[in-house]
Amino acid sequence: MTHTPSGAHRAPHSWIRQRSGTEPVTARSPLGLRMLLSSVFAPIFAAGAALLWLWTVNSGPHSVPTEGSLRVLAIVCTVLAVLALVDLVVVTVRRRTGREPGRERPER
Repeated sequence: MTHTPSGAHRAPHSWIRQRSGTEPVTARSPLGLRMLLSSVFAPIFAAGAALLWLWTVNSGPHSVPTEGSLRVLAIVCTVLAVLALVDLVVVTVRRRTGREPGRERPER
């Protein structure tokens, strides 16, 4: 038999793992910080991706850095920009609905 800290609860579903740390049961997600970081870095990564794609298109066969390395950097920036935009959408939806991760959905 395992001991659970006071205030801890058992997972309602078997696929959710039990808490193993000492964080508070009522811990909240820092949506404001996520919103700030996503709104700052999404345009930075998008601009970086655009510039790197442009540089890749204009590079010659003997350019340094090579076309392949520029393409890899452009893909990485594109993926990071898309992830930041997706996170921005998720945070915006959660703030509008008043839903925090781990909290019950509001009754309609």
